[in-house]
Amino acid sequence: MSDWLAHPIFSLLSTVAAESGMECYVIGGFVRDRLMNRAVANDIDIVVVGSGIEFAQRVGKALDTKVNVYKNFGTAMLGYGDLQIEFVGARRESYRADSRKPLVEDGTLEDDQNRRDFTINAMALSLNKSDFGRLLDPFDGVADIQRRVIRTPLDPNETFSDDPLRMMRAIRFATQLNFKIDIAAIQAIAANKERIKIISRERVIDELNKIILADKPSIGFNYLFDTGLLQLIFPAMANLHGVEVVNGKGHKDNFYHTLEVLDNVTELSGDLWLRWAAIMHDIAKPATKRFDQQHGWTFHGHEDRGARMVPKLFAELKLPLNEKMKFVQKLVLLHLRPIVLAQDVVTDSAVRRLLFEAGDDIDSLMMLCHADVTTKNDYKKKKYRQNFELVKQKLRDVEERDQIRNWQPPVTGEDIMDAFGLKPGRIVGVIKNALREAILEGEIANNREDAFRFIIAKGESLGLTSKG
Repeated sequence: MSDWLAHPIFSLLSTVAAESGMECYVIGGFVRDRLMNRAVANDIDIVVVGSGIEFAQRVGKALDTKVNVYKNFGTAMLGYGDLQIEFVGARRESYRADSRKPLVEDGTLEDDQNRRDFTINAMALSLNKSDFGRLLDPFDGVADIQRRVIRTPLDPNETFSDDPLRMMRAIRFATQLNFKIDIAAIQAIAANKERIKIISRERVIDELNKIILADKPSIGFNYLFDTGLLQLIFPAMANLHGVEVVNGKGHKDNFYHTLEVLDNVTELSGDLWLRWAAIMHDIAKPATKRFDQQHGWTFHGHEDRGARMVPKLFAELKLPLNEKMKFVQKLVLLHLRPIVLAQDVVTDSAVRRLLFEAGDDIDSLMMLCHADVTTKNDYKKKKYRQNFELVKQKLRDVEERDQIRNWQPPVTGEDIMDAFGLKPGRIVGVIKNALREAILEGEIANNREDAFRFIIAKGESLGLTSKG
C-alpha cells in the first residue's frame, strides 16, 4: 500500500517522524476511501504518538508554511498545495453523561483507534521508516468494507452514548456509501436515541443535510424513522407515516411517498433546497386529512397550510431563514398547480399565472412536480408525464411571446398617479391590480402602449379624469 503514499508530503512526514522520535500515521477517511477506490478528499488526518501540535510545527518549519494551532482541541492544521492536513496527538477519551465533549489524555495508537466512530474509519497507515505503508486494522475494517457494513470498534451502546452525534454519522455513512448498519449498532441507536437531545440542532442538521445530498436519501430516512431518531429531530416528517382506513378505504402512506419523491428529485437535481422542497411538499397532509363518503380521503389546502408551516419548521431545524426558505415555501405552495394543468385543458391565462407566480423557480417547480408522480399504474404515470411535457412546451411558448416570468408591470404606480393627478392610495392599487389581471388573462398585450390605454379606460370607468 506504500504506492498510495507516493505524494511527497508523506515522505516529508516520515522524515519529520524519524527526526523527532515520534510515530505518525495516516488515519480515517483517506485510508477508507483508498481501499474503496473512491475519490480521496483533500483533507488528510495524521495521528501522532506524542504532541500533534509540536509535530505540526516541525512540519510547518520544514515546509516554510503557516500552522494553525487549536490548543483547546489539541490539534493543528496546515495547507500543502491543495491538501489540508490536520495533526492530532494519539489520545484516550472518557465521557460524562451530560456532554459529548470528552475528557482527553495522551494515549497510544491503539487507544486512538479504539475511540474512533466506526471500524472503516479506524484503519491507519504507518508513515514510520521501519514499516512505511503498513496497514493497521485492529477491527477488521477491510472486511467491513467488503461486507459493506457500518460497525463500531467497541460496544455500540458505549460508542453512541458517549457521543450521540455518531448515531447520525452512522446513518449518514450508510446512506453515502450504500452500506448496511450492523444489527447491534441499529439496536444501540434505537436504545440511545434520546441522547440525541444533548447535540446542538446545528450539528444534527449538518448531518441531515449530508444524508439529503446523498445519491439515495431514502436509505438514511428509513434508518432515521426505524430507529426513532426522526421522531425526535423532525417529528413533522415522521407524522406523515401511516395509513388510516375507513369503510375499507385507505390513503397512501405519505411518508414513503415523500421518500419516493425525494429520491426522484435526487435523480434530477443536486440542489439541496429543491430536495428540501420535496421533503416538505406534503408536510401538512396530516393536519388537513379528512374523510367523507363521497370523495374518500382528501387533503384540501395542504399546499397552502404546508407553505405556512415552512418558516416555523426551518426555524426549529436551524435551517436558514432567508431566500432558501422562501424558495422552499414557494415550491410547497405551488406544487399542485402544474399537476392540475396537466390534468386539464391548458389555457394561456393559467400558464401566464403560473409563470407570474413561480418566476425563475418555474424549472425547479416542474422538476418537483415530475418527481411527485409516484403512481404504480404505468399507464397513469406515462399519461401524467406526457401531459407535463405539453405543459412545459406551453410554458416555453407563452414565456417567449408574453415574457411573464419575473413580470414587472409595463405601467407603474407613478405612471397611474401622473395620468390622473393622484396621490398614493387605494385607487392606484385597484387600477394596478386590474392591469395585472388583464395581462394575465390575455385581454391586452404585455406592452406599455396597450397597458397605458387600459389604465386610462379603467380610471375613467372609476370616475377619474385623465390629465392628457
